[in-house]
Amino acid sequence: MAIDDDDKPKRKIAHEIGQDLSALSVEEIGERILMLTGEIERLRMAETKKRATRDAASNFFKS
Repeated sequence: MAIDDDDKPKRKIAHEIGQDLSALSVEEIGERILMLTGEIERLRMAETKKRATRDAASNFFKS
Protein backbone atom coordinates (compact mmCIF):
# COMPACT_ATOMS: atom_id res chain seq x y z
CA MET A 1 0.00 0.00 0.00
CA ALA A 2 1.41 3.38 -1.04
CA ILE A 3 1.64 6.25 1.41
CA ASP A 4 0.03 9.47 0.24
CA ASP A 5 2.11 12.65 0.34
CA ASP A 6 -0.44 14.13 2.76
CA ASP A 7 0.26 11.33 5.25
CA LYS A 8 4.00 11.94 5.32
CA PRO A 9 5.32 14.12 8.12
CA LYS A 10 6.05 17.66 6.98
CA ARG A 11 9.71 18.57 6.93
CA LYS A 12 10.39 21.53 9.18
CA ILE A 13 12.01 24.44 7.38
CA ALA A 14 15.34 25.33 8.93
CA HIS A 15 17.75 27.97 7.79
CA GLU A 16 21.38 28.44 8.64
CA ILE A 17 22.92 31.87 8.16
CA GLY A 18 25.36 31.74 5.25
CA GLN A 19 23.86 28.51 3.92
CA ASP A 20 24.39 27.68 0.22
CA LEU A 21 21.15 28.65 -1.50
CA SER A 22 21.91 27.21 -4.94
CA ALA A 23 20.02 23.96 -4.25
CA LEU A 24 16.82 25.72 -3.14
CA SER A 25 13.87 26.36 -5.44
CA VAL A 26 12.28 29.78 -5.83
CA GLU A 27 9.39 28.58 -3.64
CA GLU A 28 11.76 27.35 -0.93
CA ILE A 29 13.59 30.67 -0.94
CA GLY A 30 10.24 32.46 -0.59
CA GLU A 31 9.35 30.24 2.38
CA ARG A 32 12.69 31.07 4.01
CA ILE A 33 12.11 34.79 3.48
CA LEU A 34 8.69 34.56 5.15
CA MET A 35 10.10 32.53 8.03
CA LEU A 36 13.02 34.89 8.60
CA THR A 37 10.83 38.00 8.28
CA GLY A 38 8.59 36.58 11.00
CA GLU A 39 11.61 35.83 13.16
CA ILE A 40 12.93 39.38 12.71
CA GLU A 41 9.59 40.77 13.85
CA ARG A 42 9.59 38.45 16.88
CA LEU A 43 13.10 39.61 17.78
CA ARG A 44 12.13 43.26 17.43
CA MET A 45 9.15 42.78 19.76
CA ALA A 46 11.38 41.04 22.32
CA GLU A 47 13.90 43.87 22.05
CA THR A 48 11.17 46.47 22.61
CA LYS A 49 9.94 44.66 25.73
CA LYS A 50 13.47 44.30 27.10
CA ARG A 51 14.21 47.98 26.53
CA ALA A 52 10.99 48.98 28.29
CA THR A 53 11.87 46.79 31.28
CA ARG A 54 15.42 48.14 31.40
CA ASP A 55 14.25 51.75 31.09
CA ALA A 56 11.63 51.28 33.84
CA ALA A 57 14.26 49.82 36.17
CA SER A 58 16.70 52.56 35.32
CA ASN A 59 14.10 55.26 36.05
CA PHE A 60 13.11 53.58 39.31
CA PHE A 61 16.64 53.49 40.64
CA LYS A 62 17.45 57.05 39.46
CA SER A 63 14.76 58.55 41.71
